[in-house]
Amino acid sequence: MKKSMLLLMVVFLSIIFVMPGHAGVKKVAQTGLQFLKIDVGARAAAMGGAYSMVGQDATAMFYNPAGIAKMSSGYNGFISQTKWIAEITYNTGGMVVNLGNWGNVGVSFITCDYGDVYGTRVANNEKGFEETGVLNSGAFAVGLSYAKSLTDKFTLGGQVKYAYQHLGSNSYDDGISQKNEVKGLAFDFGTIFYPGLQSLRLGMSIRNFSSQFKYEEESFQLPLTFMIGAAVDVLDFMGEHDNALLIAIDAIHPRDYTERIHIGAEYLFMNMFAFRAGYKVNYDEESFSAGIGFVQNLGGFGLSLGYSYSDLSVFDAVNRISFGFSF
Repeated sequence: MKKSMLLLMVVFLSIIFVMPGHAGVKKVAQTGLQFLKIDVGARAAAMGGAYSMVGQDATAMFYNPAGIAKMSSGYNGFISQTKWIAEITYNTGGMVVNLGNWGNVGVSFITCDYGDVYGTRVANNEKGFEETGVLNSGAFAVGLSYAKSLTDKFTLGGQVKYAYQHLGSNSYDDGISQKNEVKGLAFDFGTIFYPGLQSLRLGMSIRNFSSQFKYEEESFQLPLTFMIGAAVDVLDFMGEHDNALLIAIDAIHPRDYTERIHIGAEYLFMNMFAFRAGYKVNYDEESFSAGIGFVQNLGGFGLSLGYSYSDLSVFDAVNRISFGFSF
């Protein structure tokens, strides 16, 4: 028992201190299509985004596609809505099918509604400009995932996704109009290792690997992110099975910022009611998050509801609602 707890502490502390955290220069404004970075699903958001080793359902496709290999049901799906800052709304969803020995296959989507954005152009008046109306702007991504357990201790998964963003059009004096849009493919990859110490799992994921995207002149990268993480139900060591206390931590190396840490916890009471909290380290705005959830199995048909609250400092708090199902 003491050796197990000591090993667990070493794993978690190693992940925390392997990252330099606040050191270095902030690499801001290095990437585009920022909607690919947001937390997806109320459960993950409530746990501070510490989800790369937690997800074993359809939401795992957005953090570590290897997680869907451990899905126990035949089908699993979810839908979620995020009310972001500046009247931006994200809608996400996914569905995973268990193919038995062939592995698990899933599809996912995320859409971004930027709200009403008004265009302007230079004009010979007192203001120096005139409005051109509401811009046709938005973004979306759709993905196809596959994961398989190679052994009882090792899972592997990947996702290919098509990302698109349009930010209105430019109008020139000669009457020509140029659309501001980009599109292309991006790839995610992940692994999870179960060392055999109760429910402990360790692993890594790489998200948003792609070639450069380009608008009319300037090229940019997607928000490539490398992540290592660990998660464990600490009540396993006490022989408790009616309740669970899941602790998770992710260390993140993003392309466009210095290293970050996500820490999350979930207490599941009687396998029905979930209470969650998390914290993000080395963010300008994001920090504390919390949420609740409800899980119920009705004759082989599973239902889940979740809500999360995320503090964004000077901005309005962000609220998420999710609905999941399995059968």
